[in-house]
Amino acid sequence: LTPQEFEEMVENTGALMLDTRSPQEFAAGHIPNSIFIGLDGNFAPWVGALIPDLQQPIVVIAPEGREEEAVTRLARVGYDHTLGYLKGGIEAWKAAGKELDRVESIPAAELESRFRQKLDGTLLDVRRPTEFLTQHVVGAVNFPLDYINGNMHRLDRNAKYYIHCAGGYRSMITASILKSRGFHNVVDIQGGWKAIEQTDLPKTEYTCPTTIPQEVLDEAIAQVS
Repeated sequence: LTPQEFEEMVENTGALMLDTRSPQEFAAGHIPNSIFIGLDGNFAPWVGALIPDLQQPIVVIAPEGREEEAVTRLARVGYDHTLGYLKGGIEAWKAAGKELDRVESIPAAELESRFRQKLDGTLLDVRRPTEFLTQHVVGAVNFPLDYINGNMHRLDRNAKYYIHCAGGYRSMITASILKSRGFHNVVDIQGGWKAIEQTDLPKTEYTCPTTIPQEVLDEAIAQVS
């Protein structure tokens, strides 16, 4: 689809715009209201978890040369209503003078610096409850991506959210969903927990995942699911 056809397709069908590039490319420039789920991550499981309707019309923004792969991988997990992809990708969109949105993305060291000066927002840890209970930044709120569709009411559109996961994939998915639903003050933490571990940000004591009591885990899941 040309940029014009792509835009008209979305307007006429209510298609979901699925951006399958890398987190870094998505952050640098994406079509407003598009959702990021990158091909080079747990693509199929997250598509299945976050797009509940198999009949949902979808249009794809893919890395150059991987458009057919994206469509095929969607079809493999039951999403047969892919209406097309953006020919020429995001470069064609830019060349057509169409609007782009961005996600602010900062290194963990910058988060540490802002933390020292009193963070001007809430730190959302979008890892699973088990990962969160193992160790997390003191003061962070567990907001697992797995349960995002049922938890949007817990967030404030006027607030600022810093988002991290384990490595940077789930946090960008979360940021894209929040932005598409009107939460525009979001900041992604590059490298996620792996990068945060290397900083002096205050962290809870490490707990081996296998030693977390089942009732503690059950309670944590109940709070976020």
